[in-house]
Amino acid sequence: MIYLDNNATTRIAPEVLDAMRPFLEERWGNPSSLYAFGSDLQRNIEKAREQVARLIGAKRPSEIIFTSSGTESDVTALHSALAQNPDRKHIVTTAVEHSAVLLTLRNLASKGYEVTFLPVTRDGLLDLDTFTSALRNDTALVSIMWANNETGVIFPIEKIADAVATKNIPLHVDAVQAAGKIPIDVHRIPVTYLSLSGHKFHAPKGIGALFVRRGVKFTPLFWGNQEMNRRGGTENVAAIVGLGKACDLATQSLAEGSDRMTQLRDRLERELLAKIPRSIRNGAASPRVPNTLNVSFEGVESEALLLLLNEVGICASSGSACSSGALEPSHVLTAMGVSKGFAQGALRLSLSRYTTEGDIDHIVATLSGIIARLRG
Repeated sequence: MIYLDNNATTRIAPEVLDAMRPFLEERWGNPSSLYAFGSDLQRNIEKAREQVARLIGAKRPSEIIFTSSGTESDVTALHSALAQNPDRKHIVTTAVEHSAVLLTLRNLASKGYEVTFLPVTRDGLLDLDTFTSALRNDTALVSIMWANNETGVIFPIEKIADAVATKNIPLHVDAVQAAGKIPIDVHRIPVTYLSLSGHKFHAPKGIGALFVRRGVKFTPLFWGNQEMNRRGGTENVAAIVGLGKACDLATQSLAEGSDRMTQLRDRLERELLAKIPRSIRNGAASPRVPNTLNVSFEGVESEALLLLLNEVGICASSGSACSSGALEPSHVLTAMGVSKGFAQGALRLSLSRYTTEGDIDHIVATLSGIIARLRG
């Protein structure tokens, strides 16, 4: 199997699994217990909190709340921010956000909120003048992703954060596709909330985190005594420890640089576009996370393409895994103005630290033949 769908999920790193194993087999107590078999686990939770904080540049580990997923982190941030400003009924976001944010905001729009869905350019970029002109006195929240899950295009979060800070508007950043792939520094960049998900960078599924800046009033989504009274529910210690270890690995990887992954991605893009006629890249070449390539092949349907790739052991996607049942073209590509003929033939290829030169060789050779077969 060749796995090139790492924006959907990643394999658990062996080092992460090794770190988790004792908490599944031996140290399985409840951290809220009074006896040491359970309460001693709090030290492991706090160590993981420090590891997450280090990855995103948070100076205070107490600003990290453990959640079950990126979706929970997103919804918690939106819920809390709006609870602090009940008289403000305007929200700003983009038309290319992940469904966790888009569907939540559409639901809020049905309940009386006014949501501005900002357009993007043909390359998937956000125009800063368009963004700043959308901010109003009654804007309760801005929610914008750091990197797009389908194209990998990076939004200018630092400039966005500076703009909303001058207007005292809370900023939520969905960093699910950015964490572990590009440097993040929430100490320097004044975001209010930041979401991440462990299974996007080699931690297990079912664990995420939410950064909440110190001093910001917070309303939990789930009430309870855990997580400093900010998130109810017995802590998933093994997954929390795994997330911490994955953050350490990602911090080390970022320090070493992403040249290798970028070179593999760029080689894959270059050879596919050169060998397959009527093919295009979707999204700007830069700024983009180093592991993501979205290409379209005119005259081909993504579903048929993915089924044939599956038959030869290649795992890829046409866009967000959370929308894989949809028959319509990706909402991201539609917002970018990609024509239907190209949008219906979109393929997202997302690499990881485990992707090899041989994987790239094989998919280039295989994909050329499959496209020719489908067009025939």
